[in-house]
Amino acid sequence: MHRNLFLPICVLTAFLCSCSLAPKYIRPPAPVPSQWPTGAAYLETTADTLAPPASKLPWREFFTDERLQKIIKMAIDNNRDLRVAVFNVERARAYYGVARAELLPSVNVVGSMYKERIPADLSSTGKSTTSKEYSVNLGVSSWEIDFFGRIRSLKDRVLEEYLATDQSRRSAQIMLVSSVANAYLILAADRENLKLAVSTLETQEAMYKLIRKRYDVGIASELDLRRSQSQVDTARKNVAGYTQLTALDENTLNLLVGCPISKDLLPQELNKVKPFKDIAIGLSSESLLFRPDVLAAEHRLKAANANIGAARAAFFPRIYLTSAVGTASAEFSGLFKDTSATWNFIPLITIPIFDARTWSAYDVTKAEKEISIAQYERTIQTAFREVADALAVRGTVQQQIAAQQSLVDAVAETYRLSNALYTNGMDSYLSVLDAQRSLYDAQNGLINLRLNFLTNLVDLYKALGGG
Repeated sequence: MHRNLFLPICVLTAFLCSCSLAPKYIRPPAPVPSQWPTGAAYLETTADTLAPPASKLPWREFFTDERLQKIIKMAIDNNRDLRVAVFNVERARAYYGVARAELLPSVNVVGSMYKERIPADLSSTGKSTTSKEYSVNLGVSSWEIDFFGRIRSLKDRVLEEYLATDQSRRSAQIMLVSSVANAYLILAADRENLKLAVSTLETQEAMYKLIRKRYDVGIASELDLRRSQSQVDTARKNVAGYTQLTALDENTLNLLVGCPISKDLLPQELNKVKPFKDIAIGLSSESLLFRPDVLAAEHRLKAANANIGAARAAFFPRIYLTSAVGTASAEFSGLFKDTSATWNFIPLITIPIFDARTWSAYDVTKAEKEISIAQYERTIQTAFREVADALAVRGTVQQQIAAQQSLVDAVAETYRLSNALYTNGMDSYLSVLDAQRSLYDAQNGLINLRLNFLTNLVDLYKALGGG
C-alpha cells in the first residue's frame, strides 16, 4: 500500500513545487505611433535593405575615422562610470546566485560536546552526577519546501533585476560612445573655428596697417582707423575665446576617456573627420522595443510582476523541514560505534491566520507594478521623441548647410568687392566693415551647421540603439 502511494505523492509534490502564483506577464502596448513622424521637416523613410539597422551595426563600423575609433576604445577600457556599470552587473549576478540558492537545502555538519553537573538535591539518586555527550550530525536545517512558488518568484524577480542591470550597462556604453564621438566632433569644430578666428585676425591686422598708412598720409579718416582697430580687438577676443573652448573641449574628452589622450589622436579640423556609415531607419517604430533602456524598463516590469507572485504566496502555508543523521555517545571513544547512530526528522508547517501586513505588502506589489508599467511606457515615449527629433534635424540640416554655403559665397564676394572699392577710394570703410562682420558670422555659422549635421548622425545612431 505504501509503495502504491509513493509515486503519486512524489508526482503531487513535484507539481506543487512547480506552481507559481505570479500573474501571467503580458507586454503593455507601446504608447507611441507605429510609424515615424512625417511632414515638411522629415525625409521620406523607406524600407532600406542595403544599410544595416543601427542596433546591429557595431560602433567600429559606424565610426570610420581611425582616430575616433582609438579614442572610443580607450574610453570603453578606462571610463569610470562604465566601469561602475559593469561591476553593478557583477553584483546583480551574485545577488541572483544567492536568491537561486534559496531553493536548495543547506547541508551542514555539526559537531558538539555537552557536559552538565546535576546537584544532589536535584538528582534522582540523591547524589550529584555529571553527564556528558558527544555528537556529530549531518543534516538540513529549516529548509522551506517551496510549494506555492514564493521563493521561485523572489528568484525570478532578482533574475529580472539582474537582466535590467545588464541592459543598463549596455545603455551606459551606448551613451559613452555617443558622448565621446560628440565631444570629438565639438573639439574639431572649435579648432576649425579657432583657425578661422586666427585667419580673420591676420586679415584685420593687415587691413589696420593699411588704413594706418593711409591715415598717416591723410587719405583715411580717424573714424576708419578706429573702426579698423575695433575689428582687430574683436578678432583677438574671438581667438582667445576659441583657444579657451578648445582647452575645455580637451578636458571634457579626457574625462570621458578616463585617461590623457595623445595629441596626435585629437582632431585638427571638422572637415577632416571621415564621414560616418549610413544606417537604415526603417518604417516601423517597433525597433524601439529593443533599445537597451527600453529592455531594462521591461525587465524591471517583469521583476515587479514576479514580486506579486511572492506576495500572493505569503497568504498560503509554509512548510519547513529539519532533518539530520549522525552519531552520539557519552564517551568520545564510542562516538563512531555502530550502536551510536542517531537521526531526527522534524517537519514544520506555518499557516497564516491573520496578519494585516500581508495584505498591505500585496497592495504594495500591485502599486509597484503599475509604477513599472508607467515607467516602461515613459521610456518608450522618450525613445520615440529622441528618434523623431533626430529625424527632424536630419530632414532639414542639409538644406540649411546648402543655404549657408551659398550665403558664405555671396558674402565673400561682397567683401571682396567692398574692399576693392574702398582701396580705390570709391566707397567708405563702413561697407568693408559690414561685409567683414557678415563674412565671419556666415563662415562661423557654416562650421556650426556642419557640426550639427555630424552630431545628428551620432544622436540618431544612439537613439536607434546603435553601438
